[in-house]
Amino acid sequence: MPTPPRPAQRPVVHRHHGDERTDEYAWLRERDNPATLAHLEAENAYTEQTLSHLEGLRGELFEEFRSRIQETDEDVPARDGAWEYYTRTVEGLQYPIFARQPLRSGKPGGAKEQVLLDCNQAAEGTEYFALGAFAVSAAGRLLAYSADTNGSEEFELRAKDLQTGELLPDVITPTGYGAAWSADEQYLFYTTLDAAHRPWKLWRHRLGTDPSEDVCVHTESDEAFYLGIGRTRSREWLVMGLHATESSEVRILRADDPEGDWRVVAGRRPGVEYSVDHHGDRFLIVTNDAGPDFRLAQAPVDDPGPDHWVDVIPHQQGVRIVSVDAFARHVVVSLREDGRTELDIIAADAFAGDPRDGAPLAAGSRRRLDFDEPIYTVDVGVNREFDTSTLRIDYASLTTPSSVIDIDLDTDSRELRKQQPVLNVDLGRYRSAREWATAADGTKIPISLVWRDDRPAGGPLLLYGYGSYEHSMDPWFSTLRLSLLDRGLAFAIAHVRGGGELGRAWYEHGKRLEKPNTFTDFVACADYLVETGWTSRDGLAIRGGSAGGLLIGAVLNLRPDLCAAAVAEVPFVDALTTILDPSLPLTVREWDEWGNPVEDPEVYAVMKSYAPFDNVAERDYPAIYATAGLNDPRVSYWEPAKWVARLRDRMTGGGPVVLKTELGAGHGGPSGRYDAWKDEAGVHAFVLDTVKAVNGVSAGAGVPAADTGSDAG
Repeated sequence: MPTPPRPAQRPVVHRHHGDERTDEYAWLRERDNPATLAHLEAENAYTEQTLSHLEGLRGELFEEFRSRIQETDEDVPARDGAWEYYTRTVEGLQYPIFARQPLRSGKPGGAKEQVLLDCNQAAEGTEYFALGAFAVSAAGRLLAYSADTNGSEEFELRAKDLQTGELLPDVITPTGYGAAWSADEQYLFYTTLDAAHRPWKLWRHRLGTDPSEDVCVHTESDEAFYLGIGRTRSREWLVMGLHATESSEVRILRADDPEGDWRVVAGRRPGVEYSVDHHGDRFLIVTNDAGPDFRLAQAPVDDPGPDHWVDVIPHQQGVRIVSVDAFARHVVVSLREDGRTELDIIAADAFAGDPRDGAPLAAGSRRRLDFDEPIYTVDVGVNREFDTSTLRIDYASLTTPSSVIDIDLDTDSRELRKQQPVLNVDLGRYRSAREWATAADGTKIPISLVWRDDRPAGGPLLLYGYGSYEHSMDPWFSTLRLSLLDRGLAFAIAHVRGGGELGRAWYEHGKRLEKPNTFTDFVACADYLVETGWTSRDGLAIRGGSAGGLLIGAVLNLRPDLCAAAVAEVPFVDALTTILDPSLPLTVREWDEWGNPVEDPEVYAVMKSYAPFDNVAERDYPAIYATAGLNDPRVSYWEPAKWVARLRDRMTGGGPVVLKTELGAGHGGPSGRYDAWKDEAGVHAFVLDTVKAVNGVSAGAGVPAADTGSDAG
C-alpha cells in the first residue's frame, strides 16, 4: 500500500463566542503557495496508486457506459416561430452542438441545418467548457452566449449574427450566468459578480458599442441577495429577479422599452418569496405570503403590487406550489404533493374578467396530469412558444428513461416524442419501490429504491442523499447506474429533511438549528435498509455531493460503523469555518440556510456539533473517496483537502481515504461527457470493490454482468 501524503501542520486557532478550534491545515487556503498545489498533486498520485488495481474495472465500466448510450443523438426539436431548435451530439465529441432548421425541413443535422454554436469548436484549446448564457433574440437574428473555460463560473459573453454566422466584436468579461435581449435586438442585459462571486449588478449593453460604455441599471447592495435576468415566455417583459434564501423581489421592464425605468412588483419583505410570469392583462404570482407551501395569485399588469394579489389557487398545507408557466390559452402549475412532482393545467378562460376579482376558478377548469407509475418525476419541458396548445413535458422514473411527451392541452391526448435510447439492455428487468424509515422523533422518511429483478436478497446497496436548500432528490433514471444494478447492487435515495420532497415544512425542519435532522434521518434510512434485509452493513455504500457531501461527513462522524464505503464529492465539510467567514464566496447568503454563527452562539454550537472537519475523532472510518475542484467557487478545494488530511491523522483503522482534485475544473467536475463518464467509472469501481461486487459477482451470489456527469447520466 502506498504511503499517503502528509501536509505540514501549521496550527491556527479560531476563537468565537469564548470557544477555540484549532485548524492545523489552514495554510492550504493559500492557493498561490507552491506547496498547496504540490500537495494536491501528491494526493492525486496517491489516489491513482491506491486504486491502481481497479484500472481494468474502470475501463470495463467506461466501455459498458458507452455500449448503452447512443452517442450520436439529438433531442426533440422545439418550435419557435419559423424555426425548430434542438441540440445534438456526435460520437467522439465531448460537447453538444446547438442548432436550428426551418420548420418541417427534415431530420436534425440535415442540409438545411444552421449551427448556432458548436461547443466542441468553442472549447478547442481548453480542458474545461461550460455555458452560462444561451439566448436567441425574439426575431431569431442574434445569439448571445457565454462560456467558462476553467470551472470558476466566470464567463465571457459573446454575440453572434445568425444571418451571417459571424461573431460580433462585442466581448464582455467576466460576467455571471444569464443574458436577455430587448425586443428591438439593440440591447443585451447581463450580470456581473462581486468579490464574493455574487451576481450583484445588472448592465445594459448597446450592441456595437464598447462595453466600457455599458449602463449599470441596478446594483444589489444586500449581500444576501443574488441578481438574475430573464424574459417572460410572452416576450413582452424583461424580469430582474433578486433572491435571498427567504426573501425575493422582482423588477419588470417592457422588453420594447429597454431604456425605461424598471418597476418593482413587490418590495422585499423578510420571509416572503415570490416569482412572476406574464399572462395577457395580468401577472401570475407564486408566493408564500399566505402560508409556507405557497399560493398562486394574479394581479393586473398596470398595478401588480401585493395589495392587488388575488387568489387563483389558495394556500393549502402540504401541497407545495413550486412555479407557474403561462401560455396564451392555458396555465401550467408545477407542484409537489405526497412526495411526488405533479402538473396541474388551468384553461385560460378561467381567468376571464378583471384580475382584481376574487372569484374562484370555475369547476372543471383545473385538472391534473396522471401517470401510471407510483414514483416518478415530471417537469415542464422546453416550451419556447407562448401561443400554443401543446405542452411539452419531461418524464422519468427510476426504471423509465427520460422521456419527452407532448400533450394536447385541448384534448389531453399524449404523444411520446422521444425516450432516451438505452442500448443493449432489457429495461423490463428493473424494479422500483418506495419504502419509509422512521426517524428518532417518529417522522417517516421516504426512501426510493431501484434494483434488478435477480438481485439476491441482502446484496450490496448504494444509498444517496442531499437534504439542503429545499432541493428535492426526485427519482431519476441513470444509464450509468445500470452497471451497478447489473452487478447486484440496489440504489436508494434517502429523501431526508432539508430537502423539499414533502413541502416547505420538510425543508424548515432540516435547516439552521434543526439541521441535525438531515443527518439522523439519513442514519435512520441506512439502519432501516440493513434491519429490513435490503442490505448488510458490509454491503452498504453511501454517497453525496456538495451539501450532500457535508451530509456524508457528518454521518461518518455520527456512525462510522454505518457502512463499508463513502463517496463525498466536493463536500462542504469545513462548514463552520466557511460560514464564519463573510469574505468567502456565498457565505452571507448562506446564513439563511445554516444560521449566522458569527452573531448567534446557539447557531455556532449547533454547527460545531455536526461540522465534519471539527468532529473527526480517533476511531475507525470506512473507505472514503473524496473529490475537489481547484477552481470551485462554491465549495473551496481546501475543505475536502483538510478533511482528508485530518481523517488520516486521527483514524485508528479502516480506510483507505483518498482525494481526487480536478486541477482544471470547478464544482461540477469534468465538463466533457467522456471525461465525466470516466470519472463516474472511477466512483463505481471504488464502490464495487469496497462492497465486494466486481466482475459481475455480488456479495453472496453470482449475477451476470450486462453488456446521463454523475450517477444521473
